[in-house]
Amino acid sequence: MRVRLQGIVVTLVALLVFGLGIPLALSIASSLQQKLFLDRLTDTSRFASLAQRPLLDNQLGRLEPELRRYTEVYGVKVVVVNQDGDPVLSSVSGAVDRASIQVPVNEALAARPPEAGPLLLPWAAKPLVLAEPILIDGEVRGAVVTESATDHVRTQLLWQWLLLAACALVAFGLALLVALPVVRWTLRPVRRLDEATGALVASVVSGREAEPVGESGGPPELRQLGRSFDRMAASVSEALAAQRAFVADASHQLRNPLTALKIRLGNLDGQVTDETAAADLEAAQVDARRLNQILDELLSMARAESAGGELVSEDLAEVIADRVADWSVVGAAREVSLESAVDVDGARVLVPPRGLEVVLDALLDNALKFSPSGTSVEVAAKVAGDRVTVSVRDHGPGLREDELERAADRFWRSTAHQNVPGSGLGLAIVTEIVRHSGGELKLSLPEGGGLRIEMDFPVAR
Repeated sequence: MRVRLQGIVVTLVALLVFGLGIPLALSIASSLQQKLFLDRLTDTSRFASLAQRPLLDNQLGRLEPELRRYTEVYGVKVVVVNQDGDPVLSSVSGAVDRASIQVPVNEALAARPPEAGPLLLPWAAKPLVLAEPILIDGEVRGAVVTESATDHVRTQLLWQWLLLAACALVAFGLALLVALPVVRWTLRPVRRLDEATGALVASVVSGREAEPVGESGGPPELRQLGRSFDRMAASVSEALAAQRAFVADASHQLRNPLTALKIRLGNLDGQVTDETAAADLEAAQVDARRLNQILDELLSMARAESAGGELVSEDLAEVIADRVADWSVVGAAREVSLESAVDVDGARVLVPPRGLEVVLDALLDNALKFSPSGTSVEVAAKVAGDRVTVSVRDHGPGLREDELERAADRFWRSTAHQNVPGSGLGLAIVTEIVRHSGGELKLSLPEGGGLRIEMDFPVAR
């Protein structure tokens, strides 16, 4: 935005400076041309007046010394032509170039006053030719033609234009020196707001408090916007902190009554003889265990959301090997084998403390839960550049294509898996930890059935 605004300011300043400079340059050229034209027109009119009597008496030789002297002093060539347009007297020796003076001579013999001609420019080397009619008793009897070189005037014009260009560049530079700081001053609050917005998003993910924009200068309207943003960010942070605290406190506070309830239900084992009551007791114990699992996962979710900025480096291959070894016992009990293909060359990843273990435990538990007997769960990891990909793939029923995007939502369960134990928080916890670690989570349906969950982490340097 700053570059675009500076471009607009630079363009406007350039249009202003050079928009005024170009008309001024043309005005200077017109002024110098008019001065030269009036000076030569005065001399041409004077010679036309002096030539009246010698032309009438056919004694033009009396005028020749004065014309030659004028040419020697001013370098202006003077030619006198008769009523037919033929040269009869010249201030220089040699033949007269009739083609160069034919047009102004015809104008003068038609009793038309001379004109200044096109605007004089530094690169226009054409001489200034003026023709004044010689009038005797109101009748045109000939004309006096002056041909003036414009070198000195064009040189003067060039120097004045160079001076004007230098002044325009200085003015342009001074305008930029004033305009660019003003642009930076104007956009400083916008930049702070942009940084604060990114910090607010990061604080929502990590649980840290967002840094306020504060008084960062700039126009009053933008300062007011910054103060409003600070109030909004504080409200959002307080609401999120209260929500996380409630989840954590509720999960923690409910554990003691739930534990007492489980103990009381356990004490009733063997004391309930009625079959219906015994079935109800067993169902109550199942519900109590399920409620205990939900509380544990809610507490894990709260911890994952409020992990803050603390990240630790963990050896990926070591953690995967450890978790696969532990879960292989569970898999063997369910007749499901665990296979690992890890090729990470000692790569390490930055995750919250025990975050990688929590992620693998949730994914392996989920995979074993849905894998039928006689199948396998595959754990793979590979490095590609500065990223490492960890995947867990099962051969269970999988999900429908339209369910993949919702699978990581909290408490979401597929309609086909409602009878499978679980709270629907496992993938949500994994998503929070992976996002906080700077990674991405992706679900896909591989060939051969089942579900593949891939996590893409940056390699720790």
